[in-house]
Amino acid sequence: MKKKVMIGMSGGVDSSVAAYLLKQQGYDVIGVTMKLWQDDDDELIENEGGCCSLAAVEDARKVADSIGIPFYVLNFSDVFKEKVIEPFIDEYLNGRTPNPCIACNKHIKFDDFFKKARQIGCDYVATGHYAKIEKDEENNRFLLKKSVTDKKDQTYALYNLTQEQLEHTLLPIGEYEKDKVREIAKEMGMDVHNKPDSQEICFVKDNDYAGYVKKHSKKRIEEGYFVDTKGNVLGKHNGIINYTIGQRKGLGIAFGKPMFVVDINAKRNTVVLGDNEDIFNKELIAKDVNFIPFDDIDEPKRVQAKIRYSAKPSPATIYKIRQNTIKIVFDEPQRAITKGQSVVMYDGDVVIGGGIID
Repeated sequence: MKKKVMIGMSGGVDSSVAAYLLKQQGYDVIGVTMKLWQDDDDELIENEGGCCSLAAVEDARKVADSIGIPFYVLNFSDVFKEKVIEPFIDEYLNGRTPNPCIACNKHIKFDDFFKKARQIGCDYVATGHYAKIEKDEENNRFLLKKSVTDKKDQTYALYNLTQEQLEHTLLPIGEYEKDKVREIAKEMGMDVHNKPDSQEICFVKDNDYAGYVKKHSKKRIEEGYFVDTKGNVLGKHNGIINYTIGQRKGLGIAFGKPMFVVDINAKRNTVVLGDNEDIFNKELIAKDVNFIPFDDIDEPKRVQAKIRYSAKPSPATIYKIRQNTIKIVFDEPQRAITKGQSVVMYDGDVVIGGGIID
């Protein structure tokens, strides 16, 4: 019997080609678009929102029809609100800078979506992520590895995958360069072959995170004070949600020299400013850590680690503090280590794991 796979289709070129490749490989493929959020802005629902706008659903449906697979829209909006949107708002209110795409992968795409697929008898789930999954036969572990193209590699957002999820997940385009993926889509006559990549968070219009938090928060956003690293008051800020670590522009006040956001203290409602050198640090604590090639570490371990999606991995040593919590010490200072973002660790092209910077 054919193995059955449920693939998440965003209406973009990557998931469209992934679905086509799975069909070519002989799988029984079911295409699904996840309805993830609701908004009272009709224009936003129609055109924006990347992977779950009405326009994206229609693009995905056309592709499914063209390659001859069934297509469904499943509603995950309630769980998305609970596990992604509400924590996103809370994190900003607490002076942190969250990554909702990582939360979505952890809680929605590879948890609720994964469970739904297994419930209806699917052997696998699949997505259009640029990453690879391989079996380490010697240690009987599944590994998450970088895709063939560093430029598009998306392993940073997938570090939460468990062994069970890795065993039942297919990532068909991890072996392909982006240009080749677009070429396949064009050869297949897919209208999405030249569709631009989505760059923004799907539920935030125009990348205005602060505006979104202000609109949807039940808590009033209060003005507070800019202070220097010694606690001296420098002026007023218009709410901590408007700032992030390392920020220089858009502070709304002139100091006669470049000043950078060094820290955000939600309890005191202060934004700490300092010089450029003040935003470099060699150490961080990470919580909610997930390891992939092994269950835990007991001894210090050398890795390469990166503190944001676009960064290059840097040499570092990791130390266990307690269960699911580690300290990472980099060989060289890192710029703007930001609470709420993720740190992801590598050994060459193998993902060691990751966690939330605390």
